[in-house]
Amino acid sequence: MATRAESTTNEMPEILARGPWDLSQVTTRWRAEHFEPSSEHTREADAEIAGLQERGSPSHDGLAGRLVDFKDGPLGIELEMQPLRWALRLVASDASHSVAALCVTRAADGRWLAGRRAAWLSSWAGRWALGAGGAVDLGENPADTLVRELHEEWSVSPERIRGEALVKLPHRLVMFVGQAWLPEGAEVTPDHEHDEYAWWPSEIDEWPREAEESLRRMARWLSE
Repeated sequence: MATRAESTTNEMPEILARGPWDLSQVTTRWRAEHFEPSSEHTREADAEIAGLQERGSPSHDGLAGRLVDFKDGPLGIELEMQPLRWALRLVASDASHSVAALCVTRAADGRWLAGRRAAWLSSWAGRWALGAGGAVDLGENPADTLVRELHEEWSVSPERIRGEALVKLPHRLVMFVGQAWLPEGAEVTPDHEHDEYAWWPSEIDEWPREAEESLRRMARWLSE
């Protein structure tokens, strides 16, 4: 899931760690203490939430996860996380290392699931995105977030799934990226966060015009 900050910068994301990992190779340790933002960041988060409310968004504030540290080794990746305010991920200048999970989703024949995000959403409103994604809930393993978001957004479960990378966007939002393949003949049902969806061809060069360059770049990277 990209954000407004990503769409307005020419900086490239930083790959912190590269899989692939089986989901059993992704472990998470949560700190008890909450992240304390600066007063400036708190004001910016308050303003973002107020803006969502003004345009009728049902988004609500709460707690989510922040990346503190990670260890990547031959046996997998371990993430150290702590609770933080969900709205801090909306701060365009600095998302405070809030963690989101992105589950890029493919059909059994290699096609890519794409959905146009509803206009009320806090990120990528009205734009096309790949698969499913969202914030990591309090106490959750980002590997589990991949499966949860796929089920919540598309009412489907993967036949196989793996973690692909830990990525930091220029405005310090951290994304745990995974890739899922659906069973043969699987049917998806979009949730209220999508107002349209499509299966884009397995060949990325054949994608429609609405497929932004950032999506094509990610798909090519995952296909390597």
